[in-house]
Amino acid sequence: MITRKNFLKNSAITAAGMMILPADVVFGRSMQNKVRLGFIGTGLRGQDHVELALRRDDVDIVAICDIQQVMIDATLKLFTDAKKPMPEVIKGDVHAYRKLLDRKDVDAVIIATPWEWHFPMAIDALKAGKHVGCEVIAASNLDELWTLVNTVEQTGLQYMMLENVCYRRDVMAIMNMVWKGMFGEMVHLQGGYQHDLRDVKFNDGIHPYGGGVEFGAKGFSEAQWRTQHSVNENGDLYPTHGIGPIAMLTDINRGNRFTSLVSFASKTRGLHEYIVKLGGENHPNAKVNFKLGDVVTTMIQTAQEETILLQHDTSLPRPYSLGFRVQGTKGLWMDVNQSLYIEGVSKNPDRWEAAKPYLEQYDHPLWKKFENDTIGAGHGGMDFFVLHEFVEAIKNNTPTPMDVYDAAAWTAITPLSKDSIAGKGKTMEFPDFTKGLWKSRKNTFGIIG
Repeated sequence: MITRKNFLKNSAITAAGMMILPADVVFGRSMQNKVRLGFIGTGLRGQDHVELALRRDDVDIVAICDIQQVMIDATLKLFTDAKKPMPEVIKGDVHAYRKLLDRKDVDAVIIATPWEWHFPMAIDALKAGKHVGCEVIAASNLDELWTLVNTVEQTGLQYMMLENVCYRRDVMAIMNMVWKGMFGEMVHLQGGYQHDLRDVKFNDGIHPYGGGVEFGAKGFSEAQWRTQHSVNENGDLYPTHGIGPIAMLTDINRGNRFTSLVSFASKTRGLHEYIVKLGGENHPNAKVNFKLGDVVTTMIQTAQEETILLQHDTSLPRPYSLGFRVQGTKGLWMDVNQSLYIEGVSKNPDRWEAAKPYLEQYDHPLWKKFENDTIGAGHGGMDFFVLHEFVEAIKNNTPTPMDVYDAAAWTAITPLSKDSIAGKGKTMEFPDFTKGLWKSRKNTFGIIG
C-alpha cells in the first residue's frame, strides 16, 4: 500500500540517488563542447544575455524569439557587431516561442520575458527536452512552483534561475569570510530590493531617464507590464536579489530551510505622487489606485533559527542599496555603510571600520579567476557568472549552482508575503520543495571544480 509517508520516503531516496549518480546517467546526455542556445525574449534584459553569449566560443545561438520588432532589430545588431552568424528569428503571437522549442538543435533556452510568462515557457521548454535558464522570478503562485519542481524532477533536465546578485563581488567576498568562520555562527541577515524604480515603472520611451508617466500599452520596455503588478498586488514582488545571497550564506536547501514568514506593507503613496508631480493631477494615471505598499517588510525564520529581514522598496525616492547585513556571533558586515566589525580583529572596539581592505583580501576565487571575463558584463560584471555557470553545467552535465529548489524557495516569498499581508500579518508556513532532501544536501555554491 502506498501511503503519503512511504511516497515521500521513496521520492526522497530516489532523488537522493539521482544526486550521487554520474551526471551523464542522471541527465542522459554526453558531455559536449558547444551549447546550442535559443533566446525567448529579446528585450533589454534578453539583449544583455545575448551579448554575453556572443562572446563565447562554446555557444551557438541558433534562434531568437520576440513579439516586438524593435527588440528583434536591436538584438540582430548585436550579431552583426560581433560578426557572428545570424540566428533564426521567430516572431508572431505570444505563443510563437513554441516554434523555437520545436527545433531539435536547441539544447537550452534563456527566458527573459515578463514575469507571468516565466512559468508556462519554462514548463513548455522542459517538456520539449530543453534545459532552462530563466530570469527571476520563477512563477506566480505555490501551485505553479510545485509543478515546476515536479517537472524538473520528472524530466531530469536543468532549471537555473539567473539570479545575478549571488555573484556580486562584495557579496562573494563576504561569503568567503563567512565560510572561513570570521563572523562566527550566523544569527541574523538582512537584504532586499531597495531601488527607486519610478522611472522604470513609468517609461514612455520618450523620457527614458525620467519625465514619463505612462505604462501598459503606452509604456516602453518593462513599463509595458511591470507596473501592472503594482496596481494589482501587495507583497514582496521581487525578493530574489536579496534572498539569493542570504540563502547561500545560510545553506538554505542544503542543511537548512525556510520555515515560516510574516509580512507587512506600508501605505501606498509614492507612485501616485510621482504621476501628479510629472503629469499633473488631471493625468489619467493619477486616478489609478495602486495596491502595492511603498515599503513591504518580511521576516523569515529558518530551521537553524536564523532570522532574515527582507524589504521591497521601489516606489519612493531613495539611493540604490540592497540593504545587506550579515551578522554572526563574532561580528557583522553592512553594505549600506560599506563597513564591518569583527570582535577581536577590528582595530577599535565597538567602532565600524571600512570593509574594503577585507573585501580585497578575501576576494572570492571565482572573481580572481574570471575577472578579465567580467569586463563589460552588466551589473558590475556579475551578469557574466550566471550565463557562464549555466553553460558550463550543460556542457559538463553537472548540476547548476542554483537549482529548481532554490528558484522555488526564493520565489515562494512573493505569494506567501501577499497572503500574510492580506491576513493582517498572518504567519505563513514555508513549503519544503526538496521533500526532505535539504537535510542531506551539501552547499557547493562558488566552489571551483
